[in-house]
Amino acid sequence: MKPRVLVAGFATRHVAQSAYRAGYTVYAVDHYCDQDLSWYTRDSLAFNELADLPDRIVELASRHPVDALVVTSGAETVGTTIPLYGTPPAKVERLLDKLEIQRFFEGLDVPVPPLADGRFPAMVKPRRGAGGWRNAVVRTEEELHRWEEAWPDVPYVVQTLVDGLPSSVSCITDGRRARAIAVNRQILRGEGESAHGFAGSLTPFFHPLAGEMIAVAEKIAAASGSVGSVGIDFVAGERPWAIEINPRFQATLDTVEMAIGESVFEMHMNACCGVIAAMRPPARQVAVRQILFAKRDMRLDADLSDLAPRIADIPWPGAEFEEGQALLSVYGRGRSEDEAYVDLDRTLALVRRRLGEQKG
Repeated sequence: MKPRVLVAGFATRHVAQSAYRAGYTVYAVDHYCDQDLSWYTRDSLAFNELADLPDRIVELASRHPVDALVVTSGAETVGTTIPLYGTPPAKVERLLDKLEIQRFFEGLDVPVPPLADGRFPAMVKPRRGAGGWRNAVVRTEEELHRWEEAWPDVPYVVQTLVDGLPSSVSCITDGRRARAIAVNRQILRGEGESAHGFAGSLTPFFHPLAGEMIAVAEKIAAASGSVGSVGIDFVAGERPWAIEINPRFQATLDTVEMAIGESVFEMHMNACCGVIAAMRPPARQVAVRQILFAKRDMRLDADLSDLAPRIADIPWPGAEFEEGQALLSVYGRGRSEDEAYVDLDRTLALVRRRLGEQKG
């Protein structure tokens, strides 16, 4: 019998869905608790601030017998008595600090953008945090000071700016060995204050440097001490620049599973028991995900649940959103990248038409 799993973190729908489809009984502690999270879980609890997360985990575990804890972003260092299936907090702490990641990559002798040391243009980003929404390109000392004024209490790193395409490699590791399972193109928001924030993914990403990224990612993942699902972010430019390591499930999970047709959650659980695949699974199709964001403060009264599985992270009718907040995820798939984007565009048009039918 498969263990009963509690998935906890800022956003858990993608992991809960993967676990449910793999035959696990799933519970969740989640910031959003979107409508479709309820489809895959026996019970769930919401939290507002990350400081509330540990208590909510304890509360949910007191209601139901739980055998395993699996964490997503924001919960990587939570300590509980529930057996953790993933990277231990003692290992993960260093990997959540981007300055420590810089030193880790340099120690492995993998290509990493050097610290800028007063040179411009440069990329400034918080030492901790996920999603890239506070990352920014600064071209002068004055622009760096403006970033510091906007985030006065946030420690940061400043790297030399490198050209290339944002990408990632999804890996499975048992703490010693690693196997890459997919190469992804990362889609960024591209405008506004959150221009470098995550806004979707394309899997597989056919790039001339894909083979090199796989080799570097497996080297990094194996050396990191991570266990289970781990992602390595790159900028694919003149070389595969290693950017970050994510020692947990990544936001690319949906497109990876759509592309390879296999359960990443099952791979994660197997890796936590010391078993990883001998070979990288082949891609069976191309999958793309795009996150839609609110263009203004709004209330979403429409029930979009009938559009699943072409959409996910589906709000409950009556949910309210601030300008710039994520609304939902939209998917496309096909035999090629072009076909996947055509399919995506069809669903985007349908969603936007439904949103346009709202009053106000």
